[in-house]
Formats: sequence, C-alpha cells, structure tokens
Amino acid sequence: MENGQNGAIVPSNSSEPSDRSDRPMDQKVLRRLAQNREAARKSRLRKKAYVQQLESSKLKLASLEQELQKARQQGIFISSSGDQTHAMSGNGAMTFDLEYTRWLEEQNKQINELRTAVNAHASDSDLRLIVDGIMAHYDEIFKLKGAAAKADVFHILSGMWKTPAERCFLWLGGFRSSELLKLLVNQLEPLTEQQLMGLSSLEQSSHQAEDALSQGMEALQQSLAETLAGSLGPSGSSGNVANYMGQMAMAMGKLGTLENFLRQADNLRQQTLHQMQRILTIRQAARALLAIHDYF
Repeated sequence: MENGQNGAIVPSNSSEPSDRSDRPMDQKVLRRLAQNREAARKSRLRKKAYVQQLESSKLKLASLEQELQKARQQGIFISSSGDQTHAMSGNGAMTFDLEYTRWLEEQNKQINELRTAVNAHASDSDLRLIVDGIMAHYDEIFKLKGAAAKADVFHILSGMWKTPAERCFLWLGGFRSSELLKLLVNQLEPLTEQQLMGLSSLEQSSHQAEDALSQGMEALQQSLAETLAGSLGPSGSSGNVANYMGQMAMAMGKLGTLENFLRQADNLRQQTLHQMQRILTIRQAARALLAIHDYF
C-alpha cells in the first residue's frame, strides 16, 4: 500500500515544476497582450485626431470655394491682389532657400562630429550631447518650413529647395515617416522585442496618418481644379482667361488648407523623430541619425 501511495504521489510532484515554469510565460504573454492593446488604442486615437483635422480642412475648403464663387465678378481686383501675393511668395522662397542652405551646412558639421564620435567609441554622455544637438537642429528646420509655407506653400510642397534626386521621393514637402522607420529597423539590428514592438506601432500609426493626409490632398486638388475650371466658361474669351488667372492667384493667396496639410505632415515627421529617439538607446539613436542623413 505504501509503495502504491508513493507511486500515486510521484506524478503529482513531477508536474509542479512544469506549472511553475508556465507561470512566467503566462505573465509574459499577458504583458505583451497588454502592450499590444495599448499600442492599438494609441494608434486609434492618433488616426481619429488626423481624421478630425481633415474634416476641419474640408470645411475650410468649402468656405474658400464660396469665396471664389462670390469673387467671380471682381477679376481686376483679384488680379492685382495676385500680383502682390506673387511678389511676396518670391521673396519668401528666396529667404527660405538661403536659410535652408545655412541649415544644411550646420547639419553636415554636426553629422561629421557624430560620425567621428561613434567611430571613436565615445561615451554615452558625449554622444547624448551631440544627438540632442542634432535633434534640436531638426526642430529648427520644421520651424523654418512653417514660416516659409505662410509666404509660399507651393515652394515648400514642390521641394524646389531639394536636389532633383531628393524630389523623386518627396511626400508633402519631406520624407515619409513610415519609410524612414522601415529603413531604421533594418539598419539598427539587433533590437529588443520591446523596441521592435514600439517601432512597429509607430510605423503603423505613421502609415495611417500618411494615408489620411494623402486622401485629403487628393480631395483638395480635385475640388480646387473643378472650381478654377468653372471660372473659364464655354467661350474661352480673353476676359474669361483673365478672370481665370485672377481666380488662381486668389486661390494661391488664400488656400490655407494646403498650409495646414503641410504643417500636419511636418508635425508627423517631427513627432516620429522624437518618438524614435525615446525608443532607442543613445548609441542606436546616433546610428539612426547617421542612417537618416545618408538615406534622406
């Protein structure tokens, strides 16, 4: 009987280590699920915010279209206003191009300093000073672009201040945050599981925001084209052509919606850079900035 009882107890004791070993795994899975739910919740909130901004932009566009319709009888006045706007835009574009050249020269100096520090295996504190300086320098270019967009939003959107090769990959006046994050994941291996999850969530929310902005831009361009095309009329007379040019000049001067789209795109880029820095270690952030400079 004692041997039989011992035989019945042995399987029970042998299963206890297995139960205990499963508990950490269960907790790890639960933590991961909680992190995924939180990342998904934040992603939904970001998408909702961008959709609300787009709805606001559509209302502004509808208001602009009403103004254009009312102004069709004031072609001479609008043309004069358009000339003034064109002159202001030209000055704004030239000023930005000069400021951007200076900004680019300073960035090249900072990147060279960072590259030297990385190759020399500088301390984390030394790297942090350089990385923080470069991040602050990126903040400066977003401010410069915002000010320039108020004078000539089309100059910033078209990327005429970039090289022809850079313009091929331009999206709303700059890089796509989602593409930048894809590049960094490959460049910064190995990454921890938590870092991969953070970058993946950031890439997903960035992609959703980019899609929302792209759709809004398409709707804006189509609506604007229809509004301006309607100002010519069927005859195509010289008077109607002048009126059409006046409508276009006024649209260029008042289309704050375009400026709003550009500002949202730059805000997305700026937030992506700062969130990326928070996810990575200081040495990974240094390597990331070098990769961004080389590829973007």
